[in-house]
Amino acid sequence: MAKIKTSFFCQSCGHQSPQWVGKCSSCGEWNTYVEEVIEKNTSLGIGSDKVPFSSNRDKRVVKPQLINEIKHIKEDRIELSDKELNRVLGGGVVPGSLILFGGEPGIGKSTLLLQTALKQPNLKVLYVSGEESEQQISMRAERIGKKDVNCYVLTETSTANIFIQLGEIQPDLLIIDSIQTLHSPLIESSPGSVSQIRECTAELLKFAKETATPVFLIGHITKEGALAGPKILEHMVDAVLQFEGDRNHLYRLLRTTKNRFGSTNELGIYEMTSSGLREVENPSEILITGNTENLSGISIASTIEGIRPMLIEVQALVSTAAYGTPQRSSTGFDLRRMNMLLAVLEKRCGFKLGTKDVFLNIAGGIKVDDPAIDLAVVCAVMSSNADIPIDSKISLAAEVGLSGEIRPVNRIDQRINEAQKLGFEKIIISKSSTGIKAEQYDIKVIKCGKIEDVVRSIFG
Repeated sequence: MAKIKTSFFCQSCGHQSPQWVGKCSSCGEWNTYVEEVIEKNTSLGIGSDKVPFSSNRDKRVVKPQLINEIKHIKEDRIELSDKELNRVLGGGVVPGSLILFGGEPGIGKSTLLLQTALKQPNLKVLYVSGEESEQQISMRAERIGKKDVNCYVLTETSTANIFIQLGEIQPDLLIIDSIQTLHSPLIESSPGSVSQIRECTAELLKFAKETATPVFLIGHITKEGALAGPKILEHMVDAVLQFEGDRNHLYRLLRTTKNRFGSTNELGIYEMTSSGLREVENPSEILITGNTENLSGISIASTIEGIRPMLIEVQALVSTAAYGTPQRSSTGFDLRRMNMLLAVLEKRCGFKLGTKDVFLNIAGGIKVDDPAIDLAVVCAVMSSNADIPIDSKISLAAEVGLSGEIRPVNRIDQRINEAQKLGFEKIIISKSSTGIKAEQYDIKVIKCGKIEDVVRSIFG
């Protein structure tokens, strides 16, 4: 009987060690090494030149070339029916790309990708599930509203069997749900382990690159919110998409944390309904409540996510500290930046907020890191503190410096046009903004240099 070969792998970064150690020398984490079997079964011939999926397709012959002789060929992207997903990916799916799709349990990852697969009448799609049965997937497809589509469903966890079916069907798009449930016969360890995830992803990566077939991988996340598995998993794939949202809210946000073929600043917004996920083409419809009554502590900021301008509602509440120790709480906005803006208000403008509780919320459940909403945060806090409402037809787009000056932000013309399109009458920007002529807009553009000027413009 042959001796079983084992090794120790770090569950955080995937580093391999011949013996157990307390601290990983690669990532510095403690007590993350787990023993796994690494004996490979070479008799199957999988992973070598006898790969089942490559027998019916032409392989790319790669030869070294001089960099000056490389011709730039624009690859045609595969246009999906989901406009939000197309935008986040940078204009469609690149053939041969490997895309990792992560999110919390129950957030709607499987629903979104199954919905995408069912809406591609011109593409042959293979949906591989290791978590649900054919009946469960069919029931979900009925709820979403499936039609006469060219979508195949396979419930399998062995990569050997999956590649056999890939060679027969030869799909145009492959969806794996999820990568943690797959296991390769080359590795003796259990599914979900570091070595299994790495090996299965490597096999799927080889399939994607050799056949120019895009592959979506659904991935689990840890309790800390990071993608489960070794960190090398995120390095192997071409794009990492994060599906965010609160189960108590209807809206879901799709962000890009890595994209080799496009921008990482794009944002896709969906609404969860009984018939699946609905694309939200106008984000301002969910981010602005549209109250007819003017309430204190509310301001409207003009922000940009990727190439998309949108208006968001900033809500603030300032009250006297009940127990002497003031609280600072922020939802959707950086707490440290909020504390900095409160210090600017107290030092430069004379607002005594040191003994008051300050709560800040970005409506709609989204997270914003655009410095252009600084002025809206400051104005919402001042409005709540003085209990004076801000006109609902005023929007703001400027950064606030430590000396209290109003600083310009990028792409201000797009922000002004978005506010004008949504019917706002005024927008306050920095007087240092260049290339802006107030007469070319139907909306009234107010330029301010300091917070004092903004206070006079809003509160009189």
